Amino acid sequence: VDKLLHEVEPHAKIKTLYGADATKANVEAYLREVAKEAKADDSLVLMMIGHGTCDEFDYKFNLPGPDLTASELAGLLDKIAAHQLIVNMTSASGGSIPALEKPKRVVIAATKTGTEKNATVFPRYWIEGMRDPAADSDKNEIVTALEVFRYAEEKTAKFYETQKRLATEHALIEDAGKGEGVKIPSAENGEGLTAGRFAVLHLGLAAAQIRDPGKLMLLKKKEELEASIDDLKYRKASMAVQEYRQQLQIFLMQLARTQEALDK
Repeated sequence: VDKLLHEVEPHAKIKTLYGADATKANVEAYLREVAKEAKADDSLVLMMIGHGTCDEFDYKFNLPGPDLTASELAGLLDKIAAHQLIVNMTSASGGSIPALEKPKRVVIAATKTGTEKNATVFPRYWIEGMRDPAADSDKNEIVTALEVFRYAEEKTAKFYETQKRLATEHALIEDAGKGEGVKIPSAENGEGLTAGRFAVLHLGLAAAQIRDPGKLMLLKKKEELEASIDDLKYRKASMAVQEYRQQLQIFLMQLARTQEALDK
């Protein structure tokens, strides 16, 4: 994962804690360091792979020595100003959603509850989704958290189907700061909007553009316009048809001009 991210996101600061170094104290220390440095327009991606447990009180991320609870992790994350994507891929990870959920924070869990305690295969397909260009479903060369989630969730379901095994994990996503997470985010359930805006990787030409300061500004504008279009689509049902069409036309024209400038 480190090598992949360094190749496609050269400006990203990446920290990996594993084995004996993956202690509660080290996780807490690093997140406090991030809290001091992070700005509101930065993005934080926290990926958790391993074992988790959940009782009637709280989810725990199993680490060497004392475990880290979901409530403790949420307290650390609340102090970080950046946009946040939390991908909890451990067993029983669904039990962490109630503590971690927060408006505009994307929370993904490999299991739908804290009672799905078997080892998960979701991490395999989440990483695969970050490598496979097919995850970029809209082909705009910007792979979002929502796209990788859909890719990994579908691949995980197919794994159990082809193995003729009863599925012991059901991935969920929550980014509205309410509810228990959903398998299929949509405008109807209000989930997926923030995740659809959260860029995880840039591919091809987009990857080259983020290395060019001039192009980077245009790329950010493009992403903002695409986010505005997505937001408009989520609000379509509550708008007059003519108003929706007028706003959509304005955004599409701005997007076309921005894309033209990027292509020069």
